[in-house]
Amino acid sequence: MSDNTHDSHTGPIKTPSQLLWTSFFSFVVPIFVIIGLVFYVTSDFKPAAGSDTSELATAVRIQRVGAVELQSGPKKLRDGAQAYAAQCAACHDAGLVGAPKFGDKAAWSARIGTGYDALLTSALKGKGAMGAQSGGSLTDFEVARALVHMANAAGGKFDEPVAPEAAK
Repeated sequence: MSDNTHDSHTGPIKTPSQLLWTSFFSFVVPIFVIIGLVFYVTSDFKPAAGSDTSELATAVRIQRVGAVELQSGPKKLRDGAQAYAAQCAACHDAGLVGAPKFGDKAAWSARIGTGYDALLTSALKGKGAMGAQSGGSLTDFEVARALVHMANAAGGKFDEPVAPEAAK
């Protein structure tokens, strides 16, 4: 037999340079990977998708859902412009989700044609994407004032609602 039979059983490392690189990639690189993972796990900053760990963000997430507001005397009623600015402007200024824009005569003409009572019922009970009373904290009288303010700005001729105390 010849010496060639011994060569067929040798490994892939044939030179000292190959041995050096194999040792480096087999032992040194995994050690650096482990050190990097340990550093990441023990560090304070761990960015997570969609989460904010600031104190303000935590306070916002755990805040109370509702609040009780106590008043010492009768609440001063808002006029139409104030009620509109407080509740209605958020959607009606921009025309969000089909809300007719403030002062848009074309969008309001069909609605004004249905009459004050139909408009007030829609405003108080909700219509389409708008919740009852726009989901806010206005009184029914303030909603009526805001409705008249919006409708009259678009060409309506509705009279300002009479305050509940003045009606008695």
